[in-house]
Amino acid sequence: MATGGGYSDPSQKIDYVFKVVLIGDSAVGKSQILARFARNEFSLDSKATIGVEFQTRTLVIEHKSVKAQIWDTAGQERYRAVTSAYYRGAVGAMLVYDITKRQTFDHIPRWLEELRNHADKNIVIILIGNKCDLEDQRAVPTEDAKEFAEKEGLFFLETSALESTNVEDAFLTVLTEIFRIVNKKNLTAGEEQNENPGSLAGKKIIVPGPAQVIPEKKTCCRS
Repeated sequence: MATGGGYSDPSQKIDYVFKVVLIGDSAVGKSQILARFARNEFSLDSKATIGVEFQTRTLVIEHKSVKAQIWDTAGQERYRAVTSAYYRGAVGAMLVYDITKRQTFDHIPRWLEELRNHADKNIVIILIGNKCDLEDQRAVPTEDAKEFAEKEGLFFLETSALESTNVEDAFLTVLTEIFRIVNKKNLTAGEEQNENPGSLAGKKIIVPGPAQVIPEKKTCCRS
């Protein structure tokens, strides 16, 4: 179980730090999703992100303190030079498109390919259809996105940063899955070490891939 707490005490003990990256075309609302999650804010006067920004929020997941370090990057091509450094160390990713702009969804396979080329192969990924408050302008049917997510083994939710719909659920889905995987791996590593002391010394522990399921969350907007 996860509980939110974004505005944490600096002296608070942190058990885990998880780096999560936001990717997708420019103007799909990545920065607004981040602002809503990190500070519970939304600005109608939001400007395009230049380069890379990141914010943090600390939550409690199963009685452990988890600091989410969320990285937001510009979607414009001229900023692609930051790619490798941006993805380095990321354990979660949010692929964002705008449900009112079909082109932003059509570009998702390219973003996913870039992510898989540069990030750890076991990264936890969620596909997010943002701006679902604009249902009357919908250009991407929910079923199209669900089908793509199922095919690629991604989590999927539709969100509205403006109305704060499913934003919290989207982040908690990713962070809780990362926590579950890391916790499971730590438990396995501990058991192996008990059986064979020193057997893990100097070895890199590979986190297993995410469960390929679509979470049963509330639907933001129904077609």
